[in-house]
Amino acid sequence: MGRPADPLISPRSPRVTAARRLAKRSFRGKERRFLAEGPQAVREAVGHRADDGGATLVELFATPEAAGRHGDLLDAAAAEGVPVHLADPAVVDGISQTVTPQGLVGVCRFLDRPLAAVLAARPRLVAVLAHVRDPGNAGTVLRCADAAGADAVILTDASVDPYNPKAVRASVGSLFHLPVAIGVPVDEAVRGLAGAGVRVLAGDGGGDRDLDAELDAGAMGGPTAWIFGNEAWGLPEETRALADAVVRVPIHGSAESLNLATAAAVCLYASARAQRAPGGCRATGA
Repeated sequence: MGRPADPLISPRSPRVTAARRLAKRSFRGKERRFLAEGPQAVREAVGHRADDGGATLVELFATPEAAGRHGDLLDAAAAEGVPVHLADPAVVDGISQTVTPQGLVGVCRFLDRPLAAVLAARPRLVAVLAHVRDPGNAGTVLRCADAAGADAVILTDASVDPYNPKAVRASVGSLFHLPVAIGVPVDEAVRGLAGAGVRVLAGDGGGDRDLDAELDAGAMGGPTAWIFGNEAWGLPEETRALADAVVRVPIHGSAESLNLATAAAVCLYASARAQRAPGGCRATGA
């Protein structure tokens, strides 16, 4: 079956030490490796291939108890030639960044793509995260973009690292589903998107255009990129000025505002619906 029968890996093993270091951004960047924790993330990693055809998952640590519950994942990893290490729970807990570890931690290769590669694919729906600092929010927006059928997510150079363990967990596997470009200056991202024929909208609660009005006017059916800003202060004026329009989500009730992930989901799904309507860029036969 390919299930490892080796003794428990030593907590002093260089492999364990190297995996622990990936909790820090500097080490992730140096090694171009990140951690995927829990069965859902590991399952996505096992099935993912890098652009060069190689396996994204390069190493897997599992407690004996988790190995018994998720033997199929260990078998799939071993079948791909991925080293699988059985480890004492304290060792896996020391690698994991969660409060309640699930006994499985994978070491994965970075999977981001250059902005040029994202644009060359002629994307029709893109989420751009500008100045987003909270890893949980970044991962959740990435998940929303995936669910809405977006073609890519771009994180600017002022945004959080999407390989932060909290961001990876919040994406619930979506990090492995769609192209992600990172470290892109926001003005460079906007210029590139505009050059690819994508209309760039800034999502902001103080926008002078209303999302419902844009939908009613039939203005949302073409290729679109949404820029979403910082959780606390939104988008700076210089970033708003780069967009073709600044659009607000209407508040029909008494709530003061929507949080970042909720507003992003509303905007992305509005675009997805308009693009699939008659005349939209994703309509049948388009």
